[in-house]
Amino acid sequence: MSRATVIGFGKSGVAAARLLKREGWEVELSDSASAKSLAERNTSETLLQQQQELAAEQITVKLGQSPDLNGANLPQLIVVSPGVPWDIPVLNRARELGIETIGEMELAWRHLQSLPWVGITGTNGKTTTTSLIAAIFQAAGLNAPACGNIGYAACEVALSWKGHKDMKEEDTETQRHGDTENSFPASSRLPVSASSSLDWVIAEISSYQIESSTSLAPRIGVWTTFTPDHLARHKTLENYYNIKAKLLSQSELQIFNGDDAYLSKLGLSAWPNAYWTSVKGKDFLISEKGFYIENGWVVEKLTANSAPERIVKVSALRMVGEHNQQNLLMAVAAARLAGINADAIARAISEFPGVAHRLEHICTWEGIDFINDSKATNYDAAEVGLASVNSPAILIAGGEAKAGDDTAWLAQIQNKAAAVLLIGSAAPTFAQRLQEVGYYTYEIVETMERAIPKSAELAKQHQAPVVLLSPACASFDQYPNFEVRGDHFRELCLAWVENSKPSKLELLDLENSSKQSIVQSR
Repeated sequence: MSRATVIGFGKSGVAAARLLKREGWEVELSDSASAKSLAERNTSETLLQQQQELAAEQITVKLGQSPDLNGANLPQLIVVSPGVPWDIPVLNRARELGIETIGEMELAWRHLQSLPWVGITGTNGKTTTTSLIAAIFQAAGLNAPACGNIGYAACEVALSWKGHKDMKEEDTETQRHGDTENSFPASSRLPVSASSSLDWVIAEISSYQIESSTSLAPRIGVWTTFTPDHLARHKTLENYYNIKAKLLSQSELQIFNGDDAYLSKLGLSAWPNAYWTSVKGKDFLISEKGFYIENGWVVEKLTANSAPERIVKVSALRMVGEHNQQNLLMAVAAARLAGINADAIARAISEFPGVAHRLEHICTWEGIDFINDSKATNYDAAEVGLASVNSPAILIAGGEAKAGDDTAWLAQIQNKAAAVLLIGSAAPTFAQRLQEVGYYTYEIVETMERAIPKSAELAKQHQAPVVLLSPACASFDQYPNFEVRGDHFRELCLAWVENSKPSKLELLDLENSSKQSIVQSR
């Protein structure tokens, strides 16, 4: 039996291990993190249940250690989860030994490549664009789950689809072989809509996932934006660009955000056959074919000689900000290139609620909106977030700092923030940078628990209509990921609103005092 090792005990790694096991591999799943630290990320009960399920499936789990490549019984394949650096010593050693090393996304592609894919990448905007595309495809009656860096792990989709096919093919064998559904734990199954008769795969694909893929080639590739990010991993901007470019160069059809400064400079010289978009109108379209906004409409021009056609009103989208109009254009472009009609597009866009953790309205307290932009993990995304809300705003920023140019973000703070509350390990550095640009209305509060009541106090003091969490940082110093950080913000905000409500006793006292004052006035 062929042996495979999967590195990373997250949902991507677990799905990859199960997929390989179903293909007949002997599988070992390892993670350098200990069981204790993994339990802290989830819950000890969840971790124990997962370990028990994997043991029942005869998948070996080794926590707190890296794969051992010094023995004689080496694996023929190593599959890497997205969060695992591509150049760690064990992977370099595996390549030296000639062991095939791929990412979880590549493994999923090998099982799902008979289906058409939309692959979305970019520094910022890819989650909203991916969510919009999936919503449009689904409104058109297509089974098109969002996966990858959003929603399901790609191998979860592959595993469920394969499981569905296997169950159809082996339906007559059920009595002899047992219940195939029971061999597929409920915790790892997708809803029927995501597993039966898949039409498209809508994948948000990070640079980490592209880097570890060799043959991934979507039918439609979308590049949302490009600014410096993840340079601690990718070292140089050129290397980061080349990784992203690999996905688009292997895509059959290509869509680019023509309003992005970096991508537009490369233009037709680098991507002569691409479809370009622009929120600024037809005159700003880089090529003779593409999608643009004109007189409040998204307009398509599919060829140099074709007549422009109105597709959907921009006002149908409820999300604010020019950046979301850019996301809208790219989503409509992908849908139209996939042959989806304008009615389905308009219906999906008008019903689209937005994306969790990206300018997500949590609650309103005494006229102050609390907005969760936890997904703003770099300066560019945080700048866009701050630019999109009403001012003056109380900004909560900080976390684990990333390399990048903070100039525009700092300028936006000076322009729109009444005060800044700093959390996480980046707080001292951010405080210094704010001082350097002459901004002194900040306070280091360190934690989210301290930030929420302080932000409410400052909002009242400055008559600020918005409290915005837009960290401009990764979350790993205090949270497992940006989602958990955003969920914590939501939880604290809702608790603050609830605790701020007057109690029944206070309301009764208020009512009695009002009655007394009325009697006295008589």
